[in-house]
Order: sequence, then structure tokens, then C-alpha cells
Amino acid sequence: MSTALVIAAHGSHKNPGSSAPAFDHADRIRETGAFDEVRETFWKEEPSFREVLRTVDAEEVYVVPLFISEGYFTEEVIPRELRLDDWEPALWESDGTSADTATLTAEDTGQTVHYCGPVGTHDAMSDVIVQRAKSVTDDPDVGKGFGLAVVGHGTRRNENSAKAIEYHADRIREMGRFDEVQALFMDEDPEIDDVTDFFESEDIVVVPLFVSDGFHTQEDIPEDMGLTDDYRTGYDIPELVDGHRVWYSGAVGTEPLLADVVLERADDAGADVAAAHAQIRERTSAPTVDTT
Repeated sequence: MSTALVIAAHGSHKNPGSSAPAFDHADRIRETGAFDEVRETFWKEEPSFREVLRTVDAEEVYVVPLFISEGYFTEEVIPRELRLDDWEPALWESDGTSADTATLTAEDTGQTVHYCGPVGTHDAMSDVIVQRAKSVTDDPDVGKGFGLAVVGHGTRRNENSAKAIEYHADRIREMGRFDEVQALFMDEDPEIDDVTDFFESEDIVVVPLFVSDGFHTQEDIPEDMGLTDDYRTGYDIPELVDGHRVWYSGAVGTEPLLADVVLERADDAGADVAAAHAQIRERTSAPTVDTT
């Protein structure tokens, strides 16, 4: 049976770079040959969620949302637009960070759709955050002497938004790699504005758990942290703030290793992607893991 991977992302009419991670990760996975077809689809760009399955010839489709948290888009918008009529969030049996997969039939195309949880709540995302810290510091051994801030938007409208940030901060803290690990937010406490108040470490790596670089990651967060008074003038990496060196990485979703999290979601749903895992990890300088 032919198989396809569909990567579902938000996209933007205002920020053309918003869709770049979806295209980049799709290209990386396409090069592995793991699927007969790989498609990108968007809420705010073309091809739309509503039409994407009609562009896919494969009978079996793995849909992976390129979103950080479980919530409105992953639980309502995407399955509705894909016409997964038997879908209900309870099929994921999730507590807000543990979504897995649900296998359904697309009503208008008849395709078998394995609807996966978002990349942002998969355990493998913790590895991508660490990889992002390696990338921004250019140090494969980064950790000792460093603090790590995992940053999210935070919102009272979706409690799962904060859960995803705290989940990965807790997992990385348990690794014991960094001297300190803290979850921080833009719109709720503890706030990123006070980043240096939460660390004793002289060096702090700041990784925003966002899919793409946009207004929040390129403008708000750097200014809120005091890296610059005006994002248009730029800033150094690291930048000295209140006696600390702050290494700001930009959106985690632009890290090439995120393609492997997409594969992890498909793998969990039953796709045969073991060889693709190895290829992606080799290309992104990450250790190959046993996915069996």
C-alpha cells in the first residue's frame, strides 16, 4: 500500500517565513524516500487543510501537526478540515502532553488517515531543544556551567500551551546536563522579561519553543530580555545582560533535527521509517537511536 506524509502547519499571510520550517522539514524527509509522497499543508496558506488530501494519491496517510501544543488547532481545526468525521480528542487519550495517534477514514476521499499528535509534545522534542543549544553555542558538549531557559507564549485560553513548555523543561532538567533549567513565558509568570533573575549561571541559553521565527521570536523576546532596545539594530550572540551572557537561539522549529520528531510521530503510528531516522540524525549530527 502506498503511503504519504502530510505535515500540517499554521502558515501566515503576514509573515512569509512562517511556512519555511514546514517546507524545510518536508524536504529533509522527502530526501530519505521513506514515503511515496510528502506534502505540506497550511491553515493560512496553500495548499489548505481542506484540500490537501485530494492532492495525495496514497491510500494510507500519516498526518503530523507542526504545532507546539495540543489545543484548538490540533484537536478541532485540522481534523475538521480533513473531514475526519469520527474524530474526537478522547481518541488521543492525552493529559495535554501525551497525544499519540488515532486511525480514521477521511470521509470524502476514503483514505486511511493516521492522525498524530503535534511535534511539540513528543518526548523527542526535548532532544531538539538540547540540539538547539548546541547549535547556538557551537559547542556539542554545552551544558556544564550553563543555564537553559525554555520559552513559550503562555496563554490563559489554552492551559496546554504552558504544559508543553514545562514538560520539556522538566525532562531536560532530569537529564542533568545543564546546571539550571527554567520554563519561562511571554504572557504569564514566570516571565521572560526577568530571565536573568532566575539563573545563577553566568551563561544562559534561551530556546523559544516556537515552530517558526516571527514577530514574537525576532522582535518581542529579544527586546523583552534586554538584548536590544530595538530589534532592528540587532544584537550580539551572546549578549551581555545584567552580568550574564545570554545565548539566544531563535525558534526551535527551525532546527533541522525537528524533521526527526516528525518521523517519530509517524513511527509511533506504524510507519516504516527506521532507515529515515538514521539518515536524518546523521545529517543533523545527532546520535542515532534505536527506534524499534
